[in-house]
Amino acid sequence: MSKENAMPLEKLFGSKTRAKLLGLFFENPDKSYYVREITRVIEEQINSVRRELTNLNALGLVKIENYENKVYYSANMKHPFARPMTEIFSRKIDTAQEVEVRRPTWADYVRPVENLLSALVVTNRLPGQEGLDLLIIGDDYQRKLTRWAEVVEKRQGKPLNYAIMSREDYLYRKSVRDRFIADVWSMKISDTYDPGNIL
Repeated sequence: MSKENAMPLEKLFGSKTRAKLLGLFFENPDKSYYVREITRVIEEQINSVRRELTNLNALGLVKIENYENKVYYSANMKHPFARPMTEIFSRKIDTAQEVEVRRPTWADYVRPVENLLSALVVTNRLPGQEGLDLLIIGDDYQRKLTRWAEVVEKRQGKPLNYAIMSREDYLYRKSVRDRFIADVWSMKISDTYDPGNIL
């Protein structure tokens, strides 16, 4: 939001904090944020942020999701006013004046579980095709990766076939040329996340 537009938007939306929140969410409609992250990004007091988040959620413009004992907020793109809001706040509008909405990347998806995830393989499985959509490698001792996969499935808006295995299990299966691992890699791979370089 440019400085010359800031004051009119504050007047339009009732408060500086509310205008900043709408800007944050509708400039980044694919992302979700928790409260303290929001306060750092928009540089506003936490009480003001909480109050306006409550107001925006009551209006249906902001949706809430709970994950790992944190409440995440994001733009509700199903709201009737979502498109006008995106047109107001988005900095990327093409020649036909259609809003460019960036789809979430897998780097966005893995952010909440980076400390648990050793690697991720995402296949390009076609509907009805045998095999996996996701091979998730990491620590699922407390089923946190299972719950994360369920959240990803919800955000993808379609059923996902996924398998979760520990780092040790994956490395062993890889070393013995396990058929299951071979079948996964025989599929078309659309993305990988491999911070530990184990794939």
